[in-house]
Amino acid sequence: FDPRHQLGTHCHGFPKTGPHRLRFLLESVKDLRETLKKRGSTLVVRKGKPEDVVCDLITQLGSVRAVVFHEEVREIL
Repeated sequence: FDPRHQLGTHCHGFPKTGPHRLRFLLESVKDLRETLKKRGSTLVVRKGKPEDVVCDLITQLGSVRAVVFHEEVREIL
């Protein structure tokens, strides 16, 4: 979870992630983790800037051959 999503948007000052959306995200992640656990896998969840957290995870895991990610589309007005 990127803490910058709790900050206001640059256009209107509204939080990018309000309380209802945050609850939905947390419940969805919990459900995904439980589903993966039932299938013998796991889900790593961290809070922090992705550019920092991903580097830390790669260092911890040691033998990473690939990293896949997506970039958020920014609204242009």
